[in-house]
Amino acid sequence: MYIEQKKFYCEILSLPEKEKPESLKGREGFWLKVGDREVHIGTEDGFDRLKTKVHIAYQIEDISYWRNVLEQNDIQIIEGVPIPGFERFEFRDPFGNRVEMIQEI
Repeated sequence: MYIEQKKFYCEILSLPEKEKPESLKGREGFWLKVGDREVHIGTEDGFDRLKTKVHIAYQIEDISYWRNVLEQNDIQIIEGVPIPGFERFEFRDPFGNRVEMIQEI
């Protein structure tokens, strides 16, 4: 389960998986290591991800690199509303979650 999602986050985005605590191993989803933080990935039934602004944003240093990586993996780029001082774009992960890449310029 979650093979496509793990491939996306661990291989395409190059985020290492972090082992979940023993008490949570029977539950769906997986955890990632992002710098000194953890990101917990999963889904909820009965939730329309296309109708919400809820998202995670990754502040990155080379937005062109990540745009190219995602496009080479057939991930559709969604241009975000401009924010002064930042370059940014969005995309949907394999769960349909909204994800933003943002770089200060």
